[in-house]
Amino acid sequence: MKRVVCFGEMLMRLAAPAREPLLRSALLEASFCGAEANVAVSLAHFGLDAAAVTVLPDNALGDACLGELRRHGVDTAAVRRTPGRMGLYFLRPGAMLRPALVVYDRAHSAFASADPAIHDWRTVLTGADWLHVTGITPALGKSAEKALLAAATMAAELGVPVSFDCNFRPALWRGREKDAPRVLRGLAEQAQLLLGGVRDAALLFGADFGAEEPAEGFRRAAEAVLAACPKLRYIAATHRLVHTAEHNELTGYLADRAGMSISGPAPLNPIVDRIGSGDAFAAGLLFGLCEGLGRQRTVEFALAAAALKHSLPGDFNVVSAQEVFDLQQSSSRDVRR
Repeated sequence: MKRVVCFGEMLMRLAAPAREPLLRSALLEASFCGAEANVAVSLAHFGLDAAAVTVLPDNALGDACLGELRRHGVDTAAVRRTPGRMGLYFLRPGAMLRPALVVYDRAHSAFASADPAIHDWRTVLTGADWLHVTGITPALGKSAEKALLAAATMAAELGVPVSFDCNFRPALWRGREKDAPRVLRGLAEQAQLLLGGVRDAALLFGADFGAEEPAEGFRRAAEAVLAACPKLRYIAATHRLVHTAEHNELTGYLADRAGMSISGPAPLNPIVDRIGSGDAFAAGLLFGLCEGLGRQRTVEFALAAAALKHSLPGDFNVVSAQEVFDLQQSSSRDVRR
């Protein structure tokens, strides 16, 4: 069984119910999430050995979050507990022509404030097949950035390939905007799998192909990024065509040094919840690479996994690998008995 270690902050998500604006009513729907944890949960449901590495507050919220990870079959042996607060994000779901809105409240969380030396990376990464991280972590502050760099350094020493999702979030870099391209590029240069599209290539490498047709733009951006990053083996992204908040089309791209594969477009209508779909795509890529599916089958699996995520509330993609394969192999949407 392949082992994937996922490092990053976990949050409590507080979403307005029934697509209401935030605090229109007194209710908020609570669940746990986090870009890297979303990937770990998805991989665990796919049947891989998935481990979450994070820092949770030593209180009832941290207890509940830890229990949620375990409920989904994620290895939590490397989760650390410290005094502090749980990071939050508030979600106003999108509806028709109104886009979704995310409001972060995660400053000075237990994760962001933790000593970078709290993690024993040699122990955590020994025997791992992949380390998955994102650009969200260094955006949270210098302590989190140092922890991520220590993880990437140990991964290189142990020969563990790194999966890096750029996940550029301007709101999280506020006040440090000039640092983002340098920090994210440095991490991309250490990765073997990079999740990043045309906008990321422009931000990190100055390779701006945004005016091209989407598939051609990604192809040219991928060639530029692969040329700039000798360690990189794969680069992947999705292209989303938005008709309304509830009606999208999603296409997947995966390139390596031999060429490029395209999957989709998948029609998504009506969307239940799109938050976490990028992480579902990342998990699908890692599953395909771990299982040796090949470039085309890997991007097709990843796109199908991301499409299924749109049918589920919350950030977690709680579907099995067999459910993804079933979606790919059957056009029937009738009740299965």
